[in-house]
Amino acid sequence: MPAIDTLPIALGLENSYARLPERFFARLAPTPVNAPQLIRLNHQLSNLLNLDPEVLTSAQGVDVLAGNQVPESSEPLAMAYAGHQFGNFVPQLGDGRAILLGEVVGKDGMRRDIQLKGSGRTPFSGIGDGRAWIGPVLREYIVSEAMYALGVPTTRSLAAVTTGEMIWRETIVPGAVLTRVARSLVRVGTFQYFAARRDVEAMQLLADHVIARIFPECAEAENPYRAFLDAVVAGQSVLVAQWMRVGFIHGVMNTDNMSVACETIDYGPCAFMDAYHPETVFSSIDRAGRYAYVNQPYIAHWNLACLAQALLPLLAADDETAVAEAQAAVDAFPGLIGSARRNAMRGKIGLVSEQEGDDALLQDLLERMVDNRADFTQTFRALCDGAAADPDISIEADESIRSRFSDPQAFDVWARKWRRRLQLENVTGETRKAAMRAVNPAFIPRNHRIEAVINAAVENSDFQPFHELVSVLEKPYDDQPDFAAYSNAPEQTEIVHRTFCGT
Repeated sequence: MPAIDTLPIALGLENSYARLPERFFARLAPTPVNAPQLIRLNHQLSNLLNLDPEVLTSAQGVDVLAGNQVPESSEPLAMAYAGHQFGNFVPQLGDGRAILLGEVVGKDGMRRDIQLKGSGRTPFSGIGDGRAWIGPVLREYIVSEAMYALGVPTTRSLAAVTTGEMIWRETIVPGAVLTRVARSLVRVGTFQYFAARRDVEAMQLLADHVIARIFPECAEAENPYRAFLDAVVAGQSVLVAQWMRVGFIHGVMNTDNMSVACETIDYGPCAFMDAYHPETVFSSIDRAGRYAYVNQPYIAHWNLACLAQALLPLLAADDETAVAEAQAAVDAFPGLIGSARRNAMRGKIGLVSEQEGDDALLQDLLERMVDNRADFTQTFRALCDGAAADPDISIEADESIRSRFSDPQAFDVWARKWRRRLQLENVTGETRKAAMRAVNPAFIPRNHRIEAVINAAVENSDFQPFHELVSVLEKPYDDQPDFAAYSNAPEQTEIVHRTFCGT
């Protein structure tokens, strides 16, 4: 490995992944950039990670965040992995534009990876330049931090910097680097990488690393690797149910984009729905709708089957038993996500208890929303006030909800059934309203707002819209009357139909 210049800046990094065999990664430093400038540092996250914001915002700190210098104690590396991309297996992918600097233990006792994204070419870059342009960097910062505030498990963004360089995509655009934070950057595709090579030793070392790092309780199980698979199956059911709750569409649910830490990872062509439709797709490369909103539970199930297949040699000594263990683990997923999703969606319409007919009631509302092009977020947020009202009042009190529907009477018909169902709940109107407001956000990172932020940054080097949007999204469940416009659905001319990968 070539010598790496280090900077005597104390970030307290540890490097457990670097203790694994060399075939797990490529050791290399980030590629320096011309003139880095800090766009934003996440002070709340910095403090949680026991990282001094004053150090990170200093000239030396910005050099670290841009990849111009490697902090003392870091052992930078690019991780190897494989993956199914749109159903097609690619035996070698890996970090083509990202460098893992190391890990830190936060004030909460949790260990997290710190990675630079857009930090230059690696042995896994292929024909790529290893860089990121400012659009995807701002998008990931905005959406990942919004997801955190929404209560959805996610990787997070510590910082964004410009590089002072221009890079080619469809045109010449400004370069940038994102500092990403994750409980672990190991993916389903990491296990597939070694499974494809029949490297059972590596798979066991990797599984032991993840168990020690993320699922220590699994080490005490009779079959630790089955317990690990069960934990990932359960965690993914919670994660995807939360995506569905807030109307989030990942866009590229390839196995290399599925974290075994059960966090949302890789915010490429992701988006939040405006008008509700279950088959909504934004990704410009998802032409067949494989990763549409409604398909996300099925794709997660498929990805988990890929993980289970990779783990077969660890699950049992004989093939028949291993397959039975894998099948049993994966077969639990539909029931787990079905329950998690029903609970999440029942909460959105104010139901605490579970009654026969609840699923039909919710499905009826969703179908009426499709037919009437009702905005997903606005409709459920407006229901919060409607749920607090006396069930016997006239439906005129629901005017703010009815206005979301092209045919308001479509809501009226449903609302009568809904109110009769609410009467079966032993909950006061105000208690119900508070509970609903805690799961139905007023603010999401709407696509047209993100595009406006990116355009201001690219065209005018103006980051004020970015800072304001990030600040609003830090409190998605509050009303924030001064920023009420951010809750608005896009005008017809503002609708964003397609989102794109950053490569």
